[in-house]
Amino acid sequence: MAPPPKGPPARKKLLCMCSLSLCLTYVCYSLMGGPGALRSPLAPQGTPSPSGSPPPPPPPPGSPVAALRRPSPLRLRTSSPPPPAVSAGTAPSSASSSPAEPETPGTTTTGSSPATAAAAAAAGRQLDRLAESPGGAGGIAAAASSSSAAALAARTEAAGSAGASSSEGWTVTPDYGEKRLPQALIIGVKKGGTRALLEALRAHPDVRAVGTEPHFFDRNYDQGLDWYRDLMPKTLEGQLTMEKTPSYFVTNEAPKRIHSMAKETKLVVVVRDPVTRAISDYTQTLSKKPEIPTFEVLAFKNRTLGLIDASWSAIRIGIYALHLESWLQYFPLSQIHFVSGEQLITDPAGEMGKVQDFLGLQRVISEKHFHFNKTKGFPCLKKPEESSPPRCLGKSKGRPHPQIDRDVILRLRKFYKPFNVMFYQMTGQDFQWEQEEGEK
Repeated sequence: MAPPPKGPPARKKLLCMCSLSLCLTYVCYSLMGGPGALRSPLAPQGTPSPSGSPPPPPPPPGSPVAALRRPSPLRLRTSSPPPPAVSAGTAPSSASSSPAEPETPGTTTTGSSPATAAAAAAAGRQLDRLAESPGGAGGIAAAASSSSAAALAARTEAAGSAGASSSEGWTVTPDYGEKRLPQALIIGVKKGGTRALLEALRAHPDVRAVGTEPHFFDRNYDQGLDWYRDLMPKTLEGQLTMEKTPSYFVTNEAPKRIHSMAKETKLVVVVRDPVTRAISDYTQTLSKKPEIPTFEVLAFKNRTLGLIDASWSAIRIGIYALHLESWLQYFPLSQIHFVSGEQLITDPAGEMGKVQDFLGLQRVISEKHFHFNKTKGFPCLKKPEESSPPRCLGKSKGRPHPQIDRDVILRLRKFYKPFNVMFYQMTGQDFQWEQEEGEK
């Protein structure tokens, strides 16, 4: 009689039971853990998808799909907001042309409307679907182009809606970016046309400027550079920060102080016929103090002898050569640009073109930004893309001048003539201010 067959060894039975127990335990643990728990414990644990399904396998390295694949749908980041819109015909800066970075899921785009944010997100989702689907590489290029266009639209709208109008109701100042010390200053001169120049520059998308006059380098220097920087508007990388205070040009300490802040600072000076400038200066003071003496009384130490009172500020400011000597001790002439106050009225686009070149800006401000106001006698700014009426400077600009005795004007021209000639020699420009009325 044959012996009964031997069963499996006891050790094999034990191993089988242990394996079965571990499998049952893992299945129970997975069922209790919810969606996503069935993944291998050694697999990378990312953010689970809303549907609970595992993510698609990554595309092969080096494929077009892998190059366009992003870890999350294309959205605008909130840590570095989009730059302001650039007018038609301008080349985008390196900052604006860089690809958008994904934001944290669940955040919203700062400054953009729901419509544009949704468009950018939808474009990103479309790109993801094409990247994940097999054989979808053929439509990747078109989807990427559509996505980029949607993202650019969102960036443009965000920039346009993230600001507030200036005191003159013209420029947009962003509420994002960083506050920086100015790289360019309008330093003078009073009643030369500095406000008109500043407002025209503030219409440029790459310029951000303080609307009021800080008077830091002449009156508030003891407040410190941190105080001064805090007055500046926030700017993005590549944008120019500016301010204007016309009294800097005639302040002896200003050149040294500005040089100590940044020796590369660019300086803009708006100069005007010193006789006309003096009368305009007096007219402004007269509007505030009607009781002051007449222009003729203030302009002369002794009218009978024809002695001009050069200590009167209205006269002294116009001695441009005297003040320029102080600036040339600290700054080369190549860092100082002189704007003709007369040309700023008769040919604003031409003067603005030169200023933009000096500041290293694209020539965005052109003829289409100006409209000559016959009542005021000077150009007003307008937004070319809108049908709204032009915005002119306030009532304090373009006041009618009082009638000044012709003999006084001729004596003043004789006084200024040698200083004007010296100024022409120092700057290499000839403004022809020494000519008498009727000779121009």
